[in-house]
Amino acid sequence: MRLFDSHAHLGAPELLADAPAMIARAREAGVEGMIAIGAGYGVGANAGAVMLAQEHRGVWASVGVHPHDAAEWSELAATALDGWLAHERVVAVGECGLDYYYAHSPREAQQSALAAQIAIARAAGRPLVIHVRPTQGARDAFDELLQIFDREGAERCGGVIHCFTGDLPFARECLARDFDISFSGIVTFKNAGELREVARALPLERLLVETDTPLLAPTPHRGKRNEPAWVARVVETLAELHGRSPAEIAQLTNARARERFRLGPAS
Repeated sequence: MRLFDSHAHLGAPELLADAPAMIARAREAGVEGMIAIGAGYGVGANAGAVMLAQEHRGVWASVGVHPHDAAEWSELAATALDGWLAHERVVAVGECGLDYYYAHSPREAQQSALAAQIAIARAAGRPLVIHVRPTQGARDAFDELLQIFDREGAERCGGVIHCFTGDLPFARECLARDFDISFSGIVTFKNAGELREVARALPLERLLVETDTPLLAPTPHRGKRNEPAWVARVVETLAELHGRSPAEIAQLTNARARERFRLGPAS
């Protein structure tokens, strides 16, 4: 299989030293492309993802401010993102979005940081990588995300809803705004039956796969530190759901990731 991991936090401070070995294991497992996500560890930590993208073939970077860190948003953060986006290996803005489940930053700060990053993505001509998690048992973050998309013109840059855990109506609303759906190891979990039904109902040509390394290791690796080499388990689950071969799903999701991030076809 020729695989593409669309979301891995390879530049996280605790992974940076191990990242070259993880990338090598991924290549041995057939992963020919990876997006290193810089967000999630403070604004400055985006530099690790950019460095890895510069140093490793088949690795590109996305830079942004995670909703957990939205209280850090400032003009200085915006300037830093603009600087990283000038690098040819930085292909997206994010992950950014709304997280009302943990609420590490105030909602207003999350909404403002997201709107600002949509504007940056539009100006830079880059897609967005979106994180969205509502309050337990609610739809608040889903509904407000769509409202912000519409108000800020997010469909003009499009992007990816990463680690998708929403329902089918929300997925279709995202697709209609030019946001693809990316599934993580969660779709392999025993208790994720409803999510698998959503994955079964969506068009294959709009799906991506990811690990969200170092989190959410797929079955049978649950509880371990995740890594891009294991993205094949997500592919295999989607293949089972759609009655296709894993190689076909790998090819489709690889091609879609390359199209979404404007990387060109695989050599």
